[in-house]
Amino acid sequence: MRILMACAAFPPNLPGGAQTSSFMLAKMLQSQGADLTVVNVGDTDAEEEVSGIRVHRIASPNVYWDYMKRKAGWKKPVWHALENGNPFAFSAMRRQIARTQPDLFLTVSIENINVASWAAAKMAGLPVVHTAFNSFLICWNSVMQKRSENCARQCTSCKLSSLGKRGFTRFVDGVVGESQDVLDRHRLEGYFPNAEMRRIPAVLPGLQASAPRPFPQGRPLRVGFLGLHSHFKGLAYLADAARLLADDRSIEFHIAGEGASRDNYAEEVRARFPQHNTVFHGWVKADEFLAGIDVLAYPSIGREAFGRSSIEAFAHAIPVISTNIGGVAENIVDGVNGFHVPPADAAALKEAILKTAACADRYAALSAGALAAARTYLPEVIGPQFSGFLEHIRRRKTAAAPVLKEADAE
Repeated sequence: MRILMACAAFPPNLPGGAQTSSFMLAKMLQSQGADLTVVNVGDTDAEEEVSGIRVHRIASPNVYWDYMKRKAGWKKPVWHALENGNPFAFSAMRRQIARTQPDLFLTVSIENINVASWAAAKMAGLPVVHTAFNSFLICWNSVMQKRSENCARQCTSCKLSSLGKRGFTRFVDGVVGESQDVLDRHRLEGYFPNAEMRRIPAVLPGLQASAPRPFPQGRPLRVGFLGLHSHFKGLAYLADAARLLADDRSIEFHIAGEGASRDNYAEEVRARFPQHNTVFHGWVKADEFLAGIDVLAYPSIGREAFGRSSIEAFAHAIPVISTNIGGVAENIVDGVNGFHVPPADAAALKEAILKTAACADRYAALSAGALAAARTYLPEVIGPQFSGFLEHIRRRKTAAAPVLKEADAE
């Protein structure tokens, strides 16, 4: 099957979990026999090859594409308005479809690629499948939070500012969610009315450990954090937990990742960690970082769509302490491969860390549980699920679906 895969993030652009998941999905589909071309937004039009994957970069159809950088204040509302249906993205994707002649159009998240791409694909008579990595279609800031509080439903301002995005979801035939939580959120708000939904988690390239890890001897337990230093990720609460444990010399903290250059949040939250037992690593290769820690903290205060770092930790037989909301909570079985804690609760986070550090036998059991969980995310498990769903949608829609006319896309 020829697949045109349009990605919001793809290496080397926009480092983080979405970029990694997009790359791993592309490699997995290739291994399943797909003839794959990736489309991604960048500064200019370009053609390149990334680890054997054809990549077409298209110049941003919006006023900017790298939302990690500072930008003029007027650009943000313009960017969001265009994300509700960008005619420039529509035209750009029509050209890519005409050029590659795919059998199926797959979007992996939708920022910058734009919801209008779905209309372009439908006009070409293609079956359309979307992979949801976040709540961008529902919430203008993607995280369903307002004044640092989680939103149970789409608020009025987000509903009004997402009308175009919701309307374009009618052109999608299938939706893959990495968690049931992210699928349920979209279904609850009336998105993707014509689509079949399927939960298929992200894929791991392989196992990094062949056996459970032993409890550390002769050194402190290393608690790690890997990801963007943002309010949503809950790093401040890990910092507060670290301060509560500042006098415990049996525990130290290793923090990987950085903050967005658009604000000073990361610098401020780093200052909250006790400096004598905290090491900041910056952006590093995930596997190299994970090999050096004993437990991963995932203290997000919002509802993660999946939480890729959690399963990457499992591949190293590393247990995970996560908050008990959103998609990441679906990956952790409390007391089996890690622990759940309430969001925004530094004291509970501290207690979970102490529980992990208190007993060598308990740690060994958690490590064994993590490694067992990792096996369920391997390509030989996830690949047939994903490819099978794409083929199911292609067969169901190719014969039956009418070609969209120009007037219907407006």
